[in-house]
Amino acid sequence: MQSLKNCHVVITGGTGALGVAVVKALVEAGAQCHVPAIEQSVPADRFPPGKVSVTTGIDLSNEEAVSAFYAGLPPLKAVVNIAGGFAWAPIADSPAKVVQQQIAMNLISCASSCRAAVANFRKAGNGGHLINISARPALNPRLGANMTAYTASKAAVAAFTVALAEELKGENISVIALAPSTIDTPTNRKDMPKADHSLWVKPTAIAELIVAQIALGDPINSGALIPI
Repeated sequence: MQSLKNCHVVITGGTGALGVAVVKALVEAGAQCHVPAIEQSVPADRFPPGKVSVTTGIDLSNEEAVSAFYAGLPPLKAVVNIAGGFAWAPIADSPAKVVQQQIAMNLISCASSCRAAVANFRKAGNGGHLINISARPALNPRLGANMTAYTASKAAVAAFTVALAEELKGENISVIALAPSTIDTPTNRKDMPKADHSLWVKPTAIAELIVAQIALGDPINSGALIPI
């Protein structure tokens, strides 16, 4: 395991419940965090002071905006792609606009971030880690009934991850995807108040796994899709 002290890490979707937990865990591990946010302003108390840089107004589905964001960054150790969106929409409520929105929010944002990250890794010549967030229905699409557009977009993230890992094999760049079931967030609790929340995966547990992955010195598990 390698130390993350003073390592630079990008966390897309870093202002959400999972993202904040990941940023906090990385800061505790010594990392310097960079968070692109689509919001125009982010409360100053959302992150630990001193080691988190937030850049607002970044649309991660816009390739030019993503490229401009990464152009101003130092050599990176890792990129964690959490940014995405969800749509509970059976087929009758899934016109092309909904499908395109899910593809843009989940696949395009991930692919654009990975593309810019790989350019950063290659320029520094030290390799790096890419960690993408897919979803459990991506691995078992039968779980994706009534949210088919979301499921398809997250399955695309999973396939993209495996293909990219193969493409980067030999460059010391690890590419994996985590496929969580329901994450225990305030929004999910509000939307599903009668569910058994004890069975949901905790953001802090996912954050610990991400920190451990970034600390690996060898991309031995590159290409893995990990259900959690």
